[in-house]
Amino acid sequence: MTMRMYVPNLLARAGIVSALTLATVAGTTLAPGGTTGADAAAVSAKALRIAASKEGSPYQYGAIGPRRFDCSGLMLYSFRRAGKALPRTATGQYRRTRHVPAGSRRTGDLVFFHAGKGIYHVGIYAGSSQVWHAPKPGTVVRLEKIWSRSVSYGRVG
Repeated sequence: MTMRMYVPNLLARAGIVSALTLATVAGTTLAPGGTTGADAAAVSAKALRIAASKEGSPYQYGAIGPRRFDCSGLMLYSFRRAGKALPRTATGQYRRTRHVPAGSRRTGDLVFFHAGKGIYHVGIYAGSSQVWHAPKPGTVVRLEKIWSRSVSYGRVG
């Protein structure tokens, strides 16, 4: 039996364990109202499905849905429907996310496109180097291969 398993079993037999104590000893502490990694992953997966469901919706600058979107509006709409609030702009969304290296990206992470020091576009990572996004005027929400190396990834938590 590992120490991780032994300590909670010992405490449980002693009758002095609360759910918080067990979670802390096991290595995961939740603050009231906090979310686990699994909860955040579930929200991101749902947001990804919602964004994909908007395939074919026309781009409109400043639009946040439900029928028309700009890039950050699609992210705002998708995550709001999945239960998580995001700021309105791509830059605000970048600031609100936990930045992760490309090698650690997961489906449902946000993909931020950079020019110089600024962010000019955002989409949601769909896997296989593809992103769901609302590209630009005259286009529609679509799945597309990531076209730039000037990207970073943010995880909504």
